[in-house]
Amino acid sequence: MINLQWQSFSKEECAKKLRTDIAKGLSQQQAASRLRTAGPNELAKPKKKKLLVRFFAQFCDFLVIMLLTAAGISFAVSFYRHSSDYIDSIIILAIVIINAIIGVVQESRAENAIEALQKLSSPCARVVRGGKEYAVPAEKLVPGDIVILKTGNLVPADIRLTESSSLQVEESALTGESIPSSKKAETVFPPATPFSDCRNMLFS
Repeated sequence: MINLQWQSFSKEECAKKLRTDIAKGLSQQQAASRLRTAGPNELAKPKKKKLLVRFFAQFCDFLVIMLLTAAGISFAVSFYRHSSDYIDSIIILAIVIINAIIGVVQESRAENAIEALQKLSSPCARVVRGGKEYAVPAEKLVPGDIVILKTGNLVPADIRLTESSSLQVEESALTGESIPSSKKAETVFPPATPFSDCRNMLFS
């Protein structure tokens, strides 16, 4: 269902394929069922690196490699001379390890801060369910939802338009053009039409 070329179907055909009602939308029960089946409306999150992987990744820096090389040379010279003075090697290794720990801590804090900002900036969407209008988090949208968009709203998901009036959308990330794209719900396009030319579709 997700891979269908929605721009090539009329809005009535889209509604039929998605088993939804253009006027009333899905029922709350249908929406809940589809959310369980299709999952949240969000991109798959990359797996977090394990702590050890992050730690050893800190040693891939060129400067760190140079310091480790210097520590190795210092250790080899002391060993060759049968000297027990390994203080230089120990100091360099300590600096490298402390630097790696600081790097892991800073990386973890940065990731946590980004996640917190994403949660705060998570957009809401207005949908019609059971004939009534509701505000729901964008990640709770499901296939078949009737979404209401107004001036200034972010597009919360990929959408096949069912109704529009002098609609223009900023799609520079998709089209490469700074001029807003005009949209029209009634138009139907061939299946092979590039996304940037699908005037009856919106993309998040």
